[in-house]
Amino acid sequence: MNYHFAVLGHPVSHSRSPDIHHQFARDLGLSVQYEAIDIPEDAFEARVQQLIEAGMHGFNVTVPHKETACQWVANLTARASRAGAVNTLLQDPDRPGQWLGDNTDGAGLLYDLTHLQGLVLEGRRVLLIGAGGAVRGVLEPLLEAQPLAVHVANRTPARAEEMVEHFADTAQACGTELTGGGFDTVSPGWDIVINGSAASLQGDIPAIDAAVMAGVSACYDMMYSADATPFNVWASAQGVPRCMDGLGMLVGQAAESFTLWTGQRPDAAPVLAALRKKLSGK
Repeated sequence: MNYHFAVLGHPVSHSRSPDIHHQFARDLGLSVQYEAIDIPEDAFEARVQQLIEAGMHGFNVTVPHKETACQWVANLTARASRAGAVNTLLQDPDRPGQWLGDNTDGAGLLYDLTHLQGLVLEGRRVLLIGAGGAVRGVLEPLLEAQPLAVHVANRTPARAEEMVEHFADTAQACGTELTGGGFDTVSPGWDIVINGSAASLQGDIPAIDAAVMAGVSACYDMMYSADATPFNVWASAQGVPRCMDGLGMLVGQAAESFTLWTGQRPDAAPVLAALRKKLSGK
């Protein structure tokens, strides 16, 4: 079978997704064409319908279309419904002719943290910075890894508190203490800190007191870059011994999407190594 996929966004020319999926296809011996297609914010539904009629088999969805895709699609997986955003569209295997929306961001984060980075989340105390779409998309899978406690810290406390309420039943089922509040209320005592705040998009540092980083064994920034991200530079300066960026999450969520579309799971590790090498220019 000749597969045809695309990532939809605006802008989207910078996307690494075509490189990632083409390497997955080569490694598995599959025939895959994967494009990056720029769609203005107000043209999503009409353009997607055109692409489906042209024979496309699946889509990744990125900024600013994740919420729009969530409303457009006929059906949602449980994790996409909880996240309130979609990053993967596939033909619904249970409903011929309909499309299913999924969110693989959380699965990508967990795959990177636990499989590629070798971190143990069960029984750990995790500080999660930010309460926007990025954090909402990963919180449920993070809770399912059964950390001892997760605290959502956000510049606007009400957004963090709202997120805690939204995921309270999941936290209870997983045996995890889930709390939230403003940046100024965060105390030290965390094992792992994950930055999913919008500050990273502007190269800024969340307004977290440096004392909060005392005793932290690992930091993870959901953003990535050729060099250390500003958050990871700051965390290292506070004495955190291990700081990771989100490139592995990008590859991990792509692997999850690829598996949903083709039924074959690619090995993310060599693709991540190749992408890291390309990103660093070495």
